[in-house]
Amino acid sequence: MQLDLNLLAALDALLEEGSVTGAAARLHVTAPAMSRSLGRIRRTTGDQILVRTGRTMTPTPYAIAVREQVHELLHQVQGVLAPSRELDLATLERTFTLRWHDSLVALSGPALLAAVRAEAPGVRLRFVAESSLDKPELRRGEVDLEANANRPSAPDIRAESVGATRLVIAVRKGHPLARGGAVTAAQYAAAEHVNVSRRGNLTNAIDDALGTLGLTRRVVATAPTEAAALEFARGSDLLVSVPEATTRYAVADLGLVLLPLPLELPSASVCLSWHQRYDTDHAHTWLRGLARTALTMREAP
Repeated sequence: MQLDLNLLAALDALLEEGSVTGAAARLHVTAPAMSRSLGRIRRTTGDQILVRTGRTMTPTPYAIAVREQVHELLHQVQGVLAPSRELDLATLERTFTLRWHDSLVALSGPALLAAVRAEAPGVRLRFVAESSLDKPELRRGEVDLEANANRPSAPDIRAESVGATRLVIAVRKGHPLARGGAVTAAQYAAAEHVNVSRRGNLTNAIDDALGTLGLTRRVVATAPTEAAALEFARGSDLLVSVPEATTRYAVADLGLVLLPLPLELPSASVCLSWHQRYDTDHAHTWLRGLARTALTMREAP
């Protein structure tokens, strides 16, 4: 049986994109060329792979069943055909894509970039925004390294905790709660709040903790980033609950102060995540080390 490994790459792209046009764009080939590859795959497997349903294409049961296996096989083949070599940082030319929480980019991104440029001037970093949807960019190789508060559960995603910080309350200078002593849970609940949520969630673990005390709070707005949420607090009496490590340098410039959160909550963690295919990639291992240092050196006491 004559095997063409190009068909494996085409099949992986077709199953991931769900369309001939999307797969062609992903592999940088023309749509007619991808259509011909789909025809060859159909003849080889004896299955239609993708069938048209209205204006979209739907994978067949067989395609769904082999999707994961095809994806893993492709990366195994790529590993065999591109064996690891000694890492020469002085001549390394590579672009890494990092999807980090926006506050971590602001806090630790400059330090990481400076460290990268000092050792490997040919390396470029692409920081991309977090999505409001959970997407498999790590699995698909579109993102090299993630850093946020989420610990992935997928078995093929590696993750390690690189730091933790407590939650605090950010308020404007002169806020009534900043004038007296320690803020009580009742005072905290009675105030109006802005939540930080890229998905627009109006509740989180804070509300669960308040509920155990028989208290509820009023969240009047959500903001997708900490920077945006702090702007709401800057000109009002709204409260914003944020991780201390990622905001304590920004609040002074914004005329804000930090107050202890009057609730027993676990510390907010910072998790570094990557796909297992990069475990033995020397350049990726080097980058992870620098990222780990950049993310932990400013950890809150």
